[in-house]
Amino acid sequence: MKYRKFGKLDFDVSALGMGCMRLPTTDGIGYSPNVIEDSSIKIIRHAIDKGINYVDTGYPYHGGNSEIILGKALKGGYRQKVKVATKSPIMMVRKPEDFDNFLNEQLKRLQLDHIDFYLLHGIGRNSWKAIREMDIIGKAEAAIKDGRIGHLGFSFHDDHDAFVEIIDGYDKWEFCQIQYNYMDTENQAGTKGLKYAASKGLATIIMEPLLGGRLARPPKPVLEIFNGYPKKLSPAEWAFQWVWSRPEATLILSGMGSMEQVDENVSSAESSKVDLLTKDDLEMIAKVKAKFLERAVIPCTKCNYCMPCPNGVNIPGNLELYNNSVIYDDVNALKVIYLRFFNERSRASACTACKECELKCPQNIKISEWMPAIHDKLK
Repeated sequence: MKYRKFGKLDFDVSALGMGCMRLPTTDGIGYSPNVIEDSSIKIIRHAIDKGINYVDTGYPYHGGNSEIILGKALKGGYRQKVKVATKSPIMMVRKPEDFDNFLNEQLKRLQLDHIDFYLLHGIGRNSWKAIREMDIIGKAEAAIKDGRIGHLGFSFHDDHDAFVEIIDGYDKWEFCQIQYNYMDTENQAGTKGLKYAASKGLATIIMEPLLGGRLARPPKPVLEIFNGYPKKLSPAEWAFQWVWSRPEATLILSGMGSMEQVDENVSSAESSKVDLLTKDDLEMIAKVKAKFLERAVIPCTKCNYCMPCPNGVNIPGNLELYNNSVIYDDVNALKVIYLRFFNERSRASACTACKECELKCPQNIKISEWMPAIHDKLK
């Protein structure tokens, strides 16, 4: 296993971290609460035996069962071999005391007296405002002082400006977790955010390096580019190595649901290093990205001129979901996002065809015609 410096901390972390959000389930549905406990424990321990020393989970993962199973997996001496990371469910915190209530519940689930790395989960501009108003940072600092938390960071889902605002809003952040892959260089924190966090001395943990597995299963036109390139790596390994080549990336998290996935990903990590990819390699990946993007059917540039919608519809989000279902040839995964993370008001079905957005759209997209089609495909 290769190891990298974890920001400013005196800790060398494995280039690959074990994510516990996609453990095997009896119904075969990702994120399902019906986790196969024995198999999951064996997979987690196998990953640790292979040299992984960072294990990540979260309060809502697998309906709360992920933390419970991880706690069981860390018995028998495995706790001493890893750093444990989990996340405060900030979206559920309504009053300051909720922070401690959730943290104490998580310690019981994990059967631990302290959590090494604690993240404020999935925060963005609006939740950061609420965090400051409730002084959640003060609560977290108290938990560090009394030993329940080792180090504080955050995971992020918003735009680059919000990312900078959050980093600059607290000078004691030690690490952050962002979505990053060769398709998401401009999305969310993006490459600019990755570099900014690293410039501030934060360890940068990369989630979704395979974009929920979609980059590991490219459609045929994209796969042909990989197959035609002289250097033979799997699409998944290309995506991993693209991230590991970045000097600012501290580690990659991968949600591994089988022994085989652990072995394959550990093998990739063992061959990783900064600047591994050549100029030709990077040009090939750029062609892959372009081929993915040319599959989009709606010419939305996410300029947001259409927003706000008078009915609350997340217009750019719905258009992006539909495009992604075509780009990656993966409708089922996008259905999960549509139904789980879009409330009813923000879904395409809430469109009343008032066409106010169409008057503002510089791409002249017939948004009122696309919305019913999007709902029909993703419902």
